[in-house]
Amino acid sequence: MRAIDYALREAWASIVRGGRSTVFAVTAIALAALVLGALLLLTWNADRIVAQWTSATEFSVFLRDDATSEQRGAIETAVDQSGFVDGREYVSKAQALARFRQQFTDLAPLTDDLDANPFPASLEVRVRADANRTGRADALVQQVAVLPGVADVRYDREWITRVAGGLNAVRRAGFILALLMAIAAAVTVAAVVRLGLHARQDEIELMKLVGSPVAFIRGPFIAEGLLQGGVGALLAILMLWLGFAVAGAWWGRDLAVMLDGGSLGFLPVQQVFLIVGGGMLVGAAGGFAASRHAT
Repeated sequence: MRAIDYALREAWASIVRGGRSTVFAVTAIALAALVLGALLLLTWNADRIVAQWTSATEFSVFLRDDATSEQRGAIETAVDQSGFVDGREYVSKAQALARFRQQFTDLAPLTDDLDANPFPASLEVRVRADANRTGRADALVQQVAVLPGVADVRYDREWITRVAGGLNAVRRAGFILALLMAIAAAVTVAAVVRLGLHARQDEIELMKLVGSPVAFIRGPFIAEGLLQGGVGALLAILMLWLGFAVAGAWWGRDLAVMLDGGSLGFLPVQQVFLIVGGGMLVGAAGGFAASRHAT
């Protein structure tokens, strides 16, 4: 405990004396943590949204304008007899036009000059999640697509799969970038800590002469990197939260419409601790690398 207390006190004093060099190291850690935090915030919310969309997957059966009531009845019968549909809703041409005007108010005036309603009637079918996993929903879509009276079938699952694939690619690229920035931040911390090491070279030589344990010699430099990493990570969390709050104030209403009433959330506590702990670990690694020159 004495070694830890001594290391922390000496590390804090060195950080205060460091001035611009300390600011430089903390900024490097903060930027790396900010990239990682932004990546986690993006992917965490995207995963929630994709999961929400997946649990409420629908496919829309667009009917031909000349489809008869018998053809529509056959389509509804095929859907109902599948056994894995949670519900369906018929949307007439007039209802489709009204929905468009309500959801896209800026474009609504364009429909006033149309000679005829261009929107087709449709059946909106909600399928259970287990049907998506087993592929039975795909089979039903293919079956319905060839029935008389059907103009087109649009299945949410197809573009949700593409979104999930793109999200994985973004996640991989982001983690590689965050790793490279973390390595650069550790090198920066090591360089800054080494400056402090050279400034205390005489003191270190005296400690060696009197037989001070290695923990008392290296400890302050490792602790200095640890504290720099922690401060930088906390600064990154603060900037990330401020950016999230500003984005929510500006685009919160539009996002709620896009997410069908849902909302984005800030990082959970576990991930916040992960970012802070990662920043401290990177800083400590840089301090440890520099401290090896002290013995």
